[in-house]
Amino acid sequence: MIYRSFGEQKLSLLGFGAMRLPTLPDGQIDKAQTFQMVDTAIARGINYFDTAQPYHGGMSEVVLGEALSRHRREDFYLATKFPGHQIFSEYNPKEVFEEQLKKCRVDYFDFYLLHNVYEHSMGVYTDPKWGIIDYFVEQKKQGKIRHLGFSTHGSVETMRAFLDIAGEHMDFCQIQLNYLDWTLQDAKAKYELLKAYNLPIFVMEPVRGGKLASLPEEEMEKLRRHRPNADAVEWCFRFLETLPRVNLVLSGMSNMAQLEDNLETFGEEKPLSEAELSTLFQVAEALKGGVPCTACGYCMEGCPMGLNIPRMLATLNDLTFAKSVNVCMWLQFSPADQQPSACIECGKCVRTCPQGIDVPASLKALSEKMKTVPSWAEISRQREEAQKRMRENK
Repeated sequence: MIYRSFGEQKLSLLGFGAMRLPTLPDGQIDKAQTFQMVDTAIARGINYFDTAQPYHGGMSEVVLGEALSRHRREDFYLATKFPGHQIFSEYNPKEVFEEQLKKCRVDYFDFYLLHNVYEHSMGVYTDPKWGIIDYFVEQKKQGKIRHLGFSTHGSVETMRAFLDIAGEHMDFCQIQLNYLDWTLQDAKAKYELLKAYNLPIFVMEPVRGGKLASLPEEEMEKLRRHRPNADAVEWCFRFLETLPRVNLVLSGMSNMAQLEDNLETFGEEKPLSEAELSTLFQVAEALKGGVPCTACGYCMEGCPMGLNIPRMLATLNDLTFAKSVNVCMWLQFSPADQQPSACIECGKCVRTCPQGIDVPASLKALSEKMKTVPSWAEISRQREEAQKRMRENK
């Protein structure tokens, strides 16, 4: 197993993500297979396990906690998260945290994250009304949290704003990072920002929810010229292994086969060469297939509506590749006059675009695609209701 230093600790570069645990036909977590996977993971050197309050309808913490309780506490690091991004009603940090400790069967969390700090939730996390940051800083002082951090799907600007406010209390940051999002979601800039703040980087979605696990044959052929025996998933992991600031790569493994494959990959270091990185980025560009926006910003200079056109076009490209609520959260919570539908089709942006993009048509396409993506607020409410019913049925 490859390990990376985190202070005086050694973290397995491969982390066990519990968002996509194996399930039974009725949708419940397959405890027997989960226990087997956890036992195998620990025996083979994985020491970091990550869960969160919303995963599997609130049951991920319960099942993972039970699985880990069968092992010595010093044999694993456990991470979970506070769902501040889901606050739409009264939400008491103390009640949530103490319930998480009980569900996970531990007296403390090795790593604890503020879940999904982005454009809308940052206001919740920093609002004195909730006192979220102060509460968890206090839990760290009391030893109930060993390392406090945050995860984010927000923009570079949002991350910088949050770090300016709370960076002194953060020990690490978890971001979506893979070779496609290196440019598609500006992950390179996020990586450099965290490097500037000297914050260790934990990675989620290394295979883009499975979207990068299978590539078109013509793209795989380009990669095979370098490494004939490496599959698409291994290329994802080797890319992250090549980045020196990455301390941990989370993988949401759903069966023993995936676990075994990942254990084999992380059993030996094989970082990518410059030539291999160049080819991989060529593959990434071929996968995008969206509008060729370079984010030069010329379109914004004369926009009478003041729309963030480059980011909207990036969101369109992202949704074109794969539907995801995380991609358009920032737009779902933006005011009506900052939505793509606010475009008045004046054409000024088209005349100034060096790439000749039909911006009004692209924004109209984005509006239509957004209608097919569920609202994050609605998803969060449904999760809260499901968890409430689960508690009432205990």
